Amino acid sequence: MSNVVLKTEIPGVPVKHGKVRDVYDLGDKLLIAASDRLSAFDVIMKTGIPYKGEVLTRISKFWFNYLAELVENHLIADDVKDFPKPFCDFPEQLAGRSMLVKKTRVLPVECIVRSYITGSGWKEYQQQGTVCGIALPVGLKQCEKLPEPIFTPSTKAEQGAHDENIDFDECVKIIGKEKAEYIRDKSIAIFKKAQDFAAKKGILLADTKFEWGEIDGRIILIDEVLTPDSSRFWPADKYEPGRDQESFDKQFVRNYLEDIKFNKSGPGVELPDDIVEKTSAKYIEAYERLTGSVFEPKA
Repeated sequence: MSNVVLKTEIPGVPVKHGKVRDVYDLGDKLLIAASDRLSAFDVIMKTGIPYKGEVLTRISKFWFNYLAELVENHLIADDVKDFPKPFCDFPEQLAGRSMLVKKTRVLPVECIVRSYITGSGWKEYQQQGTVCGIALPVGLKQCEKLPEPIFTPSTKAEQGAHDENIDFDECVKIIGKEKAEYIRDKSIAIFKKAQDFAAKKGILLADTKFEWGEIDGRIILIDEVLTPDSSRFWPADKYEPGRDQESFDKQFVRNYLEDIKFNKSGPGVELPDDIVEKTSAKYIEAYERLTGSVFEPKA
């Protein structure tokens, strides 16, 4: 399918391919390119999603700008013309989907903030009445809103492995009390600001994952931010507790894989055109509803 970049490769430059992002190490900086690869159940599918990488990059840039007064972030430039050589010579691969960013020492915890009881949190709650050791009110329904957003960190697993939920005490053991308290408080603060903004656009921000890095003694926001890949966004007008919700992400792909009894391991599969087109449209809709801008591809 046209308009799909499954991976970027700049001649002569080493690259690390993640699930979705290609990362080039420039010493004190990184060049991060968001491909159109799609990972579902921690498996990369053979078929890419048109414009997905552009959407993820633009949404992250939008939030970096919106949250700038609350927290410093790693973004330096997102225009290929401003990239150092040889990257500035490859707009056909990088335009609209890449960022030049500060290189940091990544804190080894995923910072998850939840405002609704869903996903792995719902499974734990059903068994123990808790999420990451946090006791919650009795009798919550699936996808019900919590009294207040909660901070539920997890470990950062290597590619192919699964992150593991941890409690705050374990987070303190890993990175220290001062840093743990800082990223907890900042994660909740920017989550609330983003949640209030999204609500005005008719979107519920159910939960999200933030990543933080250290540079020159400061802790700054890194990676992608509040995208459909790192967050659960639900259309407010279709929300109903007690069941799974519609979402602005790869829901069509997950549903298709469940229907064909995909074993959730091994190599990914080719996706039908209609699933690919619907998924691409959902990502674009998320961008347009959140930012108020019409999506115009740069590639």
